[in-house]
Amino acid sequence: MAAPSAESERQQMALFTKPIELGTLFDDLADRGHATTVHLSRPLDIAPELGTALDLPGLARLVGEAAGWLAAADVRRGDRVAIAKRNHWDYVLLSCAAARIGAVPASLSADLPPDELHTLLKRLEPALLITDRALLTAGRERGCDMACLAVRTLVVDGAAEGALAVDDVRGHAAPPPYRPRPDEPLAIMHTSGTTGVPKLVVHSTHTIMRRLAGFEAHRWPVLGSRPGDVVAGALSFAHGRALAWTASVLWQAPARLLAVSAADWGEAGPFLDRHRPTTLEAPPATYVRWRHHAEGRAEGRSAAFERVRLYISTFDAMHPHTVRAFLGATRHRRPVWLQGWGQSETGPLTFRLLTRRAVAGELGRRLDMRYLGRPVPTRTRLRVVDPETLRPAPRGMAGLVYCRTEALCLGYVGERSRWLSKLRGRWWNTGDIGVLTPTGGLRLIDREVDAIPGVSCLELEDRIEDRVPEVLECVVLGLPGHLPLPVVVTGNGALDRDSWGRATDDLPPLAEPVVLTWDQVPRTGSGKVRRMELRDRIGETREIHGTGRWT
Repeated sequence: MAAPSAESERQQMALFTKPIELGTLFDDLADRGHATTVHLSRPLDIAPELGTALDLPGLARLVGEAAGWLAAADVRRGDRVAIAKRNHWDYVLLSCAAARIGAVPASLSADLPPDELHTLLKRLEPALLITDRALLTAGRERGCDMACLAVRTLVVDGAAEGALAVDDVRGHAAPPPYRPRPDEPLAIMHTSGTTGVPKLVVHSTHTIMRRLAGFEAHRWPVLGSRPGDVVAGALSFAHGRALAWTASVLWQAPARLLAVSAADWGEAGPFLDRHRPTTLEAPPATYVRWRHHAEGRAEGRSAAFERVRLYISTFDAMHPHTVRAFLGATRHRRPVWLQGWGQSETGPLTFRLLTRRAVAGELGRRLDMRYLGRPVPTRTRLRVVDPETLRPAPRGMAGLVYCRTEALCLGYVGERSRWLSKLRGRWWNTGDIGVLTPTGGLRLIDREVDAIPGVSCLELEDRIEDRVPEVLECVVLGLPGHLPLPVVVTGNGALDRDSWGRATDDLPPLAEPVVLTWDQVPRTGSGKVRRMELRDRIGETREIHGTGRWT
């Protein structure tokens, strides 16, 4: 059968693309009569007086008012607006407000180390920085005054020296909504930064709103939101995923959207217990933190997950034990787990659906969670190349994973040469080592920068987490000239060495494990382990087996 032409592919794509705009998202939804109510785990930082339940017309008014604030702060079309504050869904609202006046929002996680946040702000050269007092004060105390890196600074939760407060800009009329060309910069977000300073990724309306959000906004079987659904997201809202998630979910008009602004169970637990979502999306680290609540091992079994029919984990592979726990926590007859893999630069690239039967019992213990499924149909293509020659490798041979997608971002801010080094024509180097199966699926081996010759860190981590119940998380570090070093996270920082020995007896030789608690591990805003910083924290070398060329 002949391969489809580029023109026929474009026509096919157009069938599954909604005309979603970021700047007028809430106006457009309100005009269509959508009745979804948005519920928040705590009030918005930019408008706490509105409470925790908001309708779409009210959100449209708030975005319009915030656009007026930016205009009053002298933000103009084409300017960059940096947003760095504690995690909340109002990152999305502020991004909409900036896009509404033709500015380009740049979302930065408040969990970034001050020196890295300083570096990213220098690259952005923003006309306006939107922040909160806590982050501004913390930076100044560490000698990194963020306000010095922007023309103006707006503090959303009060007054601060040298900065505007919301009361200083309130009441200013915004200019008419601006609708950008599909291919011009729309929004900037950063990569996770697990191996160093994150990259600043530039997306357009075409890449993030049409190709990603527009595709997801259809009511696909199993995956799409239904009118009675309660859709929850426990995300890092500084991540670009928050924009696509918000737009695609609201476009499908479920009954309620739940925005969980903290993975801490003290905030998230009562909120989820009260609203009991039917679909839940969260990064892997959040599921790991909540696992013992799903298993009922915490004091007082939670009802938070009993109605969930669809779980979604974003961007990274999950461990079998965690998936089993959550599929077992719901009373739904046939719950489904959607495991997605992708990057900030590309959006989702592959997906895999898992059921209780697939992960249960003996089958579950043999389940290969590093098999990430097939490329998203009609959306992405994958190939594996030899790391040395960069020539295509045969099926079944490990190599660098390249992808091809029209959702690929426009580039990196301030690092054009780095961006170009990862492109080969229309193919993008993901920096991951993987294998394409005979049927075209992808099995992930490791990040190239984390790879250890002869073993898969990710597979070892899977086996350890599945075999040692008290281990919440395991990170295997490669140390040239030494055995691989497992760093394990437990609830109390203790580990039964006998159970460890039995669990690892048939695994490749490992160094004695380092045992830490969750809070002792340096993490990104989405909970990923910052591996280089972890090496520093436990006193190990930064020397690695991989080249690190493709990070």
